[in-house]
Amino acid sequence: MSGKNKFLSDMRIYAKENNVPIIYEDGIEKIEEYINENNVLTILEIGCAIGYSSIRMAMQNEKIKITTVEISEEMVAKATANIKETGLDNQIEVILCDGLDFETNQKYDLIFIDAAKSQYIRFFDKFKENLNSDGAIISDNLDFHGYVKQEERIESKNLRQLINKIRKYITFLEDNNEFDTRFFDLGDGIAISKRVKK
Repeated sequence: MSGKNKFLSDMRIYAKENNVPIIYEDGIEKIEEYINENNVLTILEIGCAIGYSSIRMAMQNEKIKITTVEISEEMVAKATANIKETGLDNQIEVILCDGLDFETNQKYDLIFIDAAKSQYIRFFDKFKENLNSDGAIISDNLDFHGYVKQEERIESKNLRQLINKIRKYITFLEDNNEFDTRFFDLGDGIAISKRVKK
């Protein structure tokens, strides 16, 4: 196992032991595949956690530049340390900020949404203008540990409200005339949305 692969494995262990939500393995593999097939070089990530997905995406090509936005000071500190450890700090910029407050004029090849699930529609609408014409918005956690498809498992009111918001987001994607979305039953449920060609 190479040094970076060992470090990634250690990150997954840390995330599990500390209940830090990071992307599932087959989910990030699908994103890596998309990056490589579409020559993605600029990425905006909303929701960084400990930096795992940013690191995986940056490792695909040394020319990739990532801006990742995270609301938690603790997570930003951890992510910054992890990114520095992998030597990718020249490719990844970590910004401490609520995603809804982040402003940029830059255009990106890929926008990855993996933050507060209840705000997904607002994130999508806010950042779609920062997408290159042939770019994609990728959303994670659309199955949310199986709860979206297995409503009978939901026991708390708060969880039910969250699942309803995720379902609302899925409907928003399905009904969106501006974007064509493909859903993948991978990881925790992934959607890839591309602007409809006119």
